[in-house]
Amino acid sequence: MSASSPMEAVAFPRPETFVAADVGGTHVRLALVCESNDAGKPITVLDYRKYRCAEYPGLADIMTTFFAELGCAPVRRGVIASAGYALEDGSVITTNLPWVLAPEQIRRQLGMQALHLVNDFEAVAYAANYMSGNQVMQLSGPVQGAAGPALVLGPGTGLGAALWIPNGGHPVVLPTEAGHAALAPASDLEMALLQELRRTRTHVGTETLLSGPGLLNLYTALAALRGDTVVHASPADITAAAMAGNDGLAHDALQAFCGFMGSVVGDLMLLYGVRSGVYLAGGFLPQIATFIADSDFVARLLDKGALRPALEQVPVSIVEHGQLGVIGAASWFLQRGR
Repeated sequence: MSASSPMEAVAFPRPETFVAADVGGTHVRLALVCESNDAGKPITVLDYRKYRCAEYPGLADIMTTFFAELGCAPVRRGVIASAGYALEDGSVITTNLPWVLAPEQIRRQLGMQALHLVNDFEAVAYAANYMSGNQVMQLSGPVQGAAGPALVLGPGTGLGAALWIPNGGHPVVLPTEAGHAALAPASDLEMALLQELRRTRTHVGTETLLSGPGLLNLYTALAALRGDTVVHASPADITAAAMAGNDGLAHDALQAFCGFMGSVVGDLMLLYGVRSGVYLAGGFLPQIATFIADSDFVARLLDKGALRPALEQVPVSIVEHGQLGVIGAASWFLQRGR
């Protein structure tokens, strides 16, 4: 079942329209889009809908449903934004989807002329010019940053991150696999948590903790260290209990999550020379924005020794993901795909 947000009546695709898909571990967001006359914001969204991945056997079925709901045949061209690693045969290695993602197979099945693939957070980074309208809360730094690279990062089903680099009218976006980089503990508790997690895995990457499933990993590891009983079985239950303030274990797990996230974001800012802004665009971050603001997220982000003053000059904000994935994928398509 879809949740739709039509922008204007669409009887059939115009010749210049194309489809943009933002494929996450839980939802697929689809939009019928076309190029606008605004160079700063080049995308017009004609229709936008959201579908649950688990309710369909694959992306081709979701796209078929999308076009059927619009009452039109599939458009000729499109772009898919997804996490994962693309193989030579066109399929994508991803641990977060309930089905195989194979863009070339989807293209043939739907009779499309071209269907491109782009990294999900690379796509979100291409939507950098649209971020201000999606801001939920600014956490630190000035309202306006200096000219330079921006970082887009978000914990959802996994941890995505990409760098936006200004380059005249054609910005460059550098996708990363930051979610698979090794996690660096910064306190005795974090070292103990890392040791607990290594009991069941050989590699503890950043998304092992900084993601929805990662929060559950963090909660259960903390419970094991304390000898507490695990009560909650989902990230949503943990965040709800932590926000309600009636569950000490859930509260401390979410506090640890925010601390880890601040440390990782600060490291990435230094590694990539981020100056113009950091946008936290994970699916559930807007729901815990006030908790993040009250946590030691900012303190950990800024705790980088002599370069603290530099990090203090970079705006750090939480933004609502919403349509940023499809808008960014469409922006990538206009710049590089067609």
